Parts: sequence; C-alpha cells; structure tokens
Amino acid sequence: MKESLTTYLYDNSIPFITLGTAHSISIIFFLFLAIWVPWTAKKYLSEKQQHILGSFLGFAVALSYLSWPILELLAGTFETKLHLPFHMCRAANLMIPLALVLRSYLAYEIVFFWGLTIIHAVITPDITQGFPHYHFFRYWLSHQLMIIALIYATMVYDFRPRMKSVWISFGALTMFFLITIPVNIFLDANYFWICGKPPVHSILDYFGPWPWYILTTALVALAHFFLFYFITIFWTRKLDMSKAKQ
Repeated sequence: MKESLTTYLYDNSIPFITLGTAHSISIIFFLFLAIWVPWTAKKYLSEKQQHILGSFLGFAVALSYLSWPILELLAGTFETKLHLPFHMCRAANLMIPLALVLRSYLAYEIVFFWGLTIIHAVITPDITQGFPHYHFFRYWLSHQLMIIALIYATMVYDFRPRMKSVWISFGALTMFFLITIPVNIFLDANYFWICGKPPVHSILDYFGPWPWYILTTALVALAHFFLFYFITIFWTRKLDMSKAKQ
C-alpha cells in the first residue's frame, strides 16, 4: 500500500498546465461558486442552516491541507521540511474553522486578508500535477474554497473588516514570518519561500532577486490588504444600504 500510495502522490504523468483547460475551468467554477453559494445561503437558508453550511466550508478547507500530511505519513514520505503548516495558505487553512465554525471575529480579521491575498496563487498555482490528480483538487479546496469561505463569512455571517483589521492581519503575518525563519534554519527548509522562490513560475518571479523579493512581497501584501479592505467596505455598504431601503 505504501508503495502504490507513494507512486500516486508523486505521479507527474498528467502535468499541470497554467491557464490550461482544466485550470481555466476551475477558475470559472470558483467565480461562479463565490457568488452563488453566499447568495443562496443568505436568501434561502435559516440561520442554523447557514451555520451548518459555513461549518462545512470551514472544515473542508482545513481538511484540504490536513489530508496531505496524513497521506504522506501513510505513504512513509512525510518530511518535516516540506509538509508542516508554515506556508501562509496552510496556516490560513487551519484558521478558517475558527472563523466559520466558531465565528471568531479575530480569526476572521486575520485570515480575511491572508486568504484574499492568495488570489494570485489561484492564477499561478505552485503544483505540478494536473486534473484529476489529488493535488489538483487539494489545491483548489485549500485556495479557491478558502476564498469562497471568506466571502461567505462576510456576506452571510455579516462579518466586516475594519481599518484596524488591516494592521492586525499584517502584524499577525509579520509574527508568522518571524516564527518561520528559525523553523527554516532548524529544518533546512524553505517555508513561506523565505530562502528561495517556488520551484515553479509564480508572481514572486517579478519581485526581484533574493532577499529583495521578500521586502517587495511584504509591501505588495500590505497594499493588497488595503485594496481588499476598501473594495469590501464599498460593496458591503452598498448591500447594507440596499437592505435598509427594502
């Protein structure tokens, strides 16, 4: 079983093609669900049903990451330098249930901006296996579904980010970055892409050489946090005004 599982997990016979047919369809499907799921839940579900669906989304996102190290453990290929939750998206995956299941506003404040910022990873994924491999679906759930879950928390749970939330989220991200540095040194790892860029094409390729791309990434992330804040506030205020007129 270990051998067959290992062979499957590392099978590259169907390569991932950026913006290929499968990738493009997955993006279209994501955009559709990002609108349809929150709208349907808000319009047709009771508060209890909304929480059940929100909890399902939260657990599904968390399991999308947790299933990976579990499979690697079963295959005997788990490596502490590769499979721990020290990438931003993995940490966000594990925090999502706090916001969606427990409805923690602090967790929402932090993970809202982390999650929306990885929209770039939706366009330029750092995976090598294409559809219908497990890693293709894992990546979709851990990135696209996480964004859907955050939109759900905003539109259905009526959570709203504050200006202060931008700095809380960025401060938490900075702390996570600082914690990851000694982890990388101790494990000889490259979590958070601190020691080098991803092995596949990504947005970091446009941010200069190491270590300058780290500073550029931080500034771009902060700019994105503010951008997403103003976009969210603009649309939620319009929705709130529309409700008030009804």
